[in-house]
Amino acid sequence: MANFIRIEAELRPRAGKGAARATRRAGKVPGVLYGAKQPPTLIALDPRAVLKEIHRPGWRSRLYELAVNGTTTRALIRDVQFHPVTDTPEHVDFQRLAAGEQVRVAVAVHFLNEATSPGLKRGGVLNVVRHAVDVFCDPDHVPEYFEADLAALDIADTVRWSDLKGTEHVRPAIADRDFVIATIAPPTKMAETTAEAAAAAATQAAPTAAPAAAPKAAPAKAAGGKAGAGKKG
Repeated sequence: MANFIRIEAELRPRAGKGAARATRRAGKVPGVLYGAKQPPTLIALDPRAVLKEIHRPGWRSRLYELAVNGTTTRALIRDVQFHPVTDTPEHVDFQRLAAGEQVRVAVAVHFLNEATSPGLKRGGVLNVVRHAVDVFCDPDHVPEYFEADLAALDIADTVRWSDLKGTEHVRPAIADRDFVIATIAPPTKMAETTAEAAAAAATQAAPTAAPAAAPKAAPAKAAGGKAGAGKKG
């Protein structure tokens, strides 16, 4: 059974920028709860509760029970807007979860056994292509994270979708290929040496160009031009 984290909220009466500013002046964060074919619900939240959740990794796929004036609704945090200067949360969007209705979530990938990976021990670099993967799933089976085991990976090895653990109840948003999650890239010096060796081999393999033929000299003209006839005496 999925774990839901409870967040307390209260109703706010009006929409609009003025009403949102008034909510912030009162020390609350304005928000909205939408989805599941129901009208949006305007809410206000304790900023400490919002900050606590967004400072924890994986909040985009975490499940919540939003308690609003005695009514509890299951939801996901879909978006958080921040102040451009203070970086404090200014607005939070929640999406209702309806039973039997699949949702799209971004699930974080956790990488295991980096210390024992042969490629990383030899100086390789973990090149993460996707820190999170978008999947479709039932609200009761939203994974907290996926696991990628690096224990057996050497330089130039890859982690693909099919290698992840914890994907039993989900369907990836990318369905046409077994996409890459991460690779073990060679060390920078090794990559430079390999590139230099390849360039040198290509130079040696190239055929030597034949020297250009010297241009032929133009035939010399006879001195004095054509000989004239002698004078008649």
